[in-house]
Amino acid sequence: MDRTEVTKKIVSVKVKKGMKWETIAKKYDASKEWVVAALLGQMQMTKKQAEITGKIFGLTDEEVAWLQIVPYKGSLPTAVPTDPLIYRWYEIVNVYGTTIKELIHEEFGDGIMSAIDFSMDIQREADPKGDRVNVVLSGKFLSYKTY
Repeated sequence: MDRTEVTKKIVSVKVKKGMKWETIAKKYDASKEWVVAALLGQMQMTKKQAEITGKIFGLTDEEVAWLQIVPYKGSLPTAVPTDPLIYRWYEIVNVYGTTIKELIHEEFGDGIMSAIDFSMDIQREADPKGDRVNVVLSGKFLSYKTY
């Protein structure tokens, strides 16, 4: 048994029961984006969150325990993603990464946007030409230090 097997079981139960991520996420005191990342094996859950997950997905005590261990983050099976939706994010970073970097450095200085002190919001945005995906990423700016 490992975290990957627990993730597979969670996804399998979700599919089998016809569950929706947004509905599942409402059972936690966290954003749907964080809950989905945790359920897909990318975040460590508290004991309470893991127990909620255990009830929703019918997990064993061992599987609930795996949810409380710091996971190995990074879930892509290949260096260059092959899934079309994920590849588009890769493409965005390839095309606009230098622009994002330049604009952040110009505004904030030399540093990075944290993926630890971070939030994300994904919403559908109605548009007469076809609905749009609205993604907001918000991370704390961390300056490089002189030492």
